[in-house]
Amino acid sequence: MKDKIKIGLFIDTFFPMVDGVCMVVDNYARRLVKYGDVTVFAPEYAGAKYDDSKFPYRVVRCKSLKAPVIDYSIPIPKWDRKFMKILEEYDLDIVHIHSPFMLGKLGVKYAKKHHIPAVATMHSQFKQDFQRAVKLNGFATLLTNVVIKVFNQCDECWAVNSEVARIFYEDYKYHTLPKVMNNSTDMKPVKDSQKARELINQKHQIKDDEKVFLFVGRINNLKNVFFIADSLKVLKENEPDLKFKMLYVGTGQDEEKLKEIITQNHMNDEIIMCGKVMDRELLAAYFHRADLFLFPSLYDASSIVQIEAASQKTPCLFVEGAATTATVTDGKNGFISKNDISEYAKDIAHIMKNEELYQSVSEACYHDLYKNWDDTIAEVYERYLELIKKNI
Repeated sequence: MKDKIKIGLFIDTFFPMVDGVCMVVDNYARRLVKYGDVTVFAPEYAGAKYDDSKFPYRVVRCKSLKAPVIDYSIPIPKWDRKFMKILEEYDLDIVHIHSPFMLGKLGVKYAKKHHIPAVATMHSQFKQDFQRAVKLNGFATLLTNVVIKVFNQCDECWAVNSEVARIFYEDYKYHTLPKVMNNSTDMKPVKDSQKARELINQKHQIKDDEKVFLFVGRINNLKNVFFIADSLKVLKENEPDLKFKMLYVGTGQDEEKLKEIITQNHMNDEIIMCGKVMDRELLAAYFHRADLFLFPSLYDASSIVQIEAASQKTPCLFVEGAATTATVTDGKNGFISKNDISEYAKDIAHIMKNEELYQSVSEACYHDLYKNWDDTIAEVYERYLELIKKNI
């Protein structure tokens, strides 16, 4: 075997679009360059050029089309002769796809043609997306079967947690129980706690004794961002003595609607829209200043933000039925509420009033849930080698 293997990571969305899967692939690539020759195959973002020279790995882009309504662009690699020619000139040793669509399918096809292993990571609950898009359960099942067909062509599939593995095996009928490969983070605990608190306090005129609640991610109602705002309205009405600020960090297609809801709820003094934050040290300060990370998303499978919160000893409040709770035990290393606005508000109040429970869960979430990418990618690389040797 060569001293350095050639690794191809295939993804259907990439910077300047920022989402959880983009961040996962970036963290994979940044660390895999220590072990191999890494190339990310990704789409251009329609209408926006991006400087890929800043990355410590290669990025090869294909043309794309701007999708109506949604934030994403649709890759069209087969209609990009230059891209296809570059891909064919590569001598990859392993393919790792991070989506089962245009570029993911192309990655699997390349692997089959060149007799090399293909790995896939199952990042999302695809049937949810299809049901939301087409409104017909039968058609959503048909589309899910198409996705599973792509995964079934891979040599091995990895789920981001045990619940996602169960969903793909039992509900989506993937042929075997996927291997679990948890996501991680590159975020380190802040070194100066007081400095981090003061930074966020000054930036947003927050009093030091005010509680801070946080959401980080795309401002899209798929992630239940309206639910958060409505829950905090109930909290304010029921707990007038609990002084708090809510920080939404991120951008997305539902920003204006969220602002309308905040105004309708008379919450402009309590809720702050912070915009996108790309500076990792500043983002760590946001997580550190927060007392509670509010994450009622039923859409996400396993989000890096919940691990980033744990890196700063900030516990998360989830909702029942969320795949994101797969690594969480309620009242031990996180909190799980009912998927109900009033109950969610009641649980926020309960958590903030119970200092002993809060401190215990804060410590446990750090010890149980905080995982570093360096350790995870070392495991990934070893598995790549095993699959390559098995394939020779």
